[in-house]
Amino acid sequence: SRWNGSESLLRGACCRVKMAEKPKISKKSDALICVIGDEDTVTGFLLAGTGQTDAKKNSNFLAVTPKTPLALIEETFKNFTTRDDVAVVLITQTIAEMIRYLVDEYTGMIPAVLEIPSKDNPYDASKDSVMQRIMKK
Repeated sequence: SRWNGSESLLRGACCRVKMAEKPKISKKSDALICVIGDEDTVTGFLLAGTGQTDAKKNSNFLAVTPKTPLALIEETFKNFTTRDDVAVVLITQTIAEMIRYLVDEYTGMIPAVLEIPSKDNPYDASKDSVMQRIMKK
């Protein structure tokens, strides 16, 4: 190998410095996918490797249970759609229905908000506000 130990150590130090900086989407690999959904859906995405928690304990996912307050779902959606380091917000359609007015109000391109089916509820394009906007054009 042409890399010796000191170059490897130096590369590691550069990575640590970069992680301490304010998150920005400078490369596609830096962007996060956020997930809001039922426990099974969120667990599946976490097992696929999408989970991220920063030093301040801010995560990029919310597993919604019947006991989750609506205000927390609203706050999380607003937070995810205003973060600099988020490229996509995935939200199960059943949870999107709970905060439909917020989902419909959101018109930004990045992060993209995509409604997805859950294990118990199939996808219904007629309820998806993004799909409705696309069909009108």
